[in-house]
Amino acid sequence: MGFSRPTLAELIDRAAADIEVELPGTDARLRRSNLGALARVHAAAVHGLYGYLQWVSQQVLVDQAEAEWLVRWAGLWGITRKAAAAATGNVTLSGESGADVPIYSVLQRADGAQFRTQAAATISGGAATVLVRALEAGLAGNAASATKLSFVEPVAGVATSATVASGGLIGGRDEESDDELRSRVIARMQAPPAGGAAADYVSWARSVAGVTRAWCYPQEDGPGTVVVRFVRDGDASIIPDSGQVAEVQTYINARRPVTATVTVEAPTLLELDMEIAVFPDTSAVRSAVEAELLDMLQREATPGGRIYISRLRETVSSGAGESHSDILDPVADVVPSAGQIVTLGTITWS
Repeated sequence: MGFSRPTLAELIDRAAADIEVELPGTDARLRRSNLGALARVHAAAVHGLYGYLQWVSQQVLVDQAEAEWLVRWAGLWGITRKAAAAATGNVTLSGESGADVPIYSVLQRADGAQFRTQAAATISGGAATVLVRALEAGLAGNAASATKLSFVEPVAGVATSATVASGGLIGGRDEESDDELRSRVIARMQAPPAGGAAADYVSWARSVAGVTRAWCYPQEDGPGTVVVRFVRDGDASIIPDSGQVAEVQTYINARRPVTATVTVEAPTLLELDMEIAVFPDTSAVRSAVEAELLDMLQREATPGGRIYISRLRETVSSGAGESHSDILDPVADVVPSAGQIVTLGTITWS
């Protein structure tokens, strides 16, 4: 039977009753009496102890542990929190030919995010390209190509304005959240290493910074082969680039069984365009339905995994404020090919 923590009022009543039992003829419930004050002070102290015990009980199991204790739990299982990383990429400068841009010059984006050049550069033919790195680690440091930056301090002969080059500023990621770390610890506890079982490959892939979801497909390319696919939900696109695929491949190669032929690859997107009639047809209901669909696909979509039309209908109906609805398209299960993962495309509201 579960334990129910007594309320402060219940503890005050218990303390008063105990005093009256031990001192017959007294009334410990009078608010301005010494005994009444004693009962309240004692109850308040006990209530604080109950609170502490309740907090401690949440730390002894990893599924409820707070950050400090969660990190300790993770350490016991050999898991460390993934650190934040700073975005990097090239920036195009312009100005007078021969003008020098010192290393560690600082450029700033319109929202205040700052980036530091990682090498000196010299303007040639009116332009130069230089590598920059965000001063602060985190997802906020990423920027699309053509984003405008400006020098914090003017550089002689160089235009104040600069432009993020093709490819953008990428690689910035936030520190792994408590929920993400907790998920990895629980997965490690539930599926201990088994010398190259499917769960091992998923765990190895998710141990690489930036990887949020991963899947293992034994013998997809024939006997003795393993295919691993993964996504990075925190990036501008969940689909990893070739460098990120190579990073996971290298990490797994250092741990895989010597007899396994492992291929790490990026899944491909299958955008699911939908036509939905929802009632009441308001912006709030539309937003709620879209949020539910995004959440469901993030939780349930897998490369090559079928998305059942019944789950789509159930998800649409769970949108806050929705009274009734109808999915006009698609009308059947969504069946991606091998390596394709379903993501939400464009919703047409009818």
